[in-house]
Amino acid sequence: MERKKVTLPHLREMKMRGEKIAMVTAYDYPTALLADRAGMDMLLVGDSLAMVVLGYEGTVPVTMEEMLHHTKAVMRARPAAFVVADLPFLSYQVGREEAIRNAGRFLKEGGADAVKLEGGGAMVPIVRAVVEAGIPVMGHLGLTPQTASLLGGFRVQGKGAEAAERIMADAKALEEAGAFSLVLECVPSALAAEITAQLKIPVIGIGAGPHCDGQVLVFHDLVGLFDRFLPKFVKRYANLSEEIVAALSQYCQEVRTGVFPGEEHSFK
Repeated sequence: MERKKVTLPHLREMKMRGEKIAMVTAYDYPTALLADRAGMDMLLVGDSLAMVVLGYEGTVPVTMEEMLHHTKAVMRARPAAFVVADLPFLSYQVGREEAIRNAGRFLKEGGADAVKLEGGGAMVPIVRAVVEAGIPVMGHLGLTPQTASLLGGFRVQGKGAEAAERIMADAKALEEAGAFSLVLECVPSALAAEITAQLKIPVIGIGAGPHCDGQVLVFHDLVGLFDRFLPKFVKRYANLSEEIVAALSQYCQEVRTGVFPGEEHSFK
């Protein structure tokens, strides 16, 4: 039975009913097909593709064109899941017009349903401008990888009272600016629970405890395809890298020994 397309009203209703939202990253056609077949509510074409797909050291180097390329691939799977695309570093920080133009490209050219951008404070007017242009925006607070160096590296955010109050204020400001949802990354569970309770929009956690409205993980972490590092908040549901290496090693051996191809793989 074909799934109905997940929409913004549907996501809001899920929060109101207390139904958890399942979200995972996807960067290409086959991954989007598999994730959608598994029943994901949301897919994120994350700028994490910089590391797990393109081999960069961090998310900062990835470009608009690279992000658009992968967003288009995901959308060719025609997923029923609601698809959000990350705005890469410096594609929205330089001003409202640039932010609207680049965000619009993800909908117009990429086919995505919405965009996501990092930060509160100075980013709130950017969010408001993009939303007023008719483009749905998901916010991102806590650990924001694009500006991790300003935060002292990849570490938990909002641990002190002052930091927690700042994240809470930013969350409310993003909601007021029109964000349809919010990602909280690497914040204490109690803070995430309080923000989730106070906001009317869905709050998606990653390393933010069990009390958010939903969860998101990087696909390659979840299935064991990326082993440069494994964040504490990741649960690895499979170890595909070992299985793939084993399959490729067997193929190498069979080619070298003449076992493959056999008669059943040959034409007469």
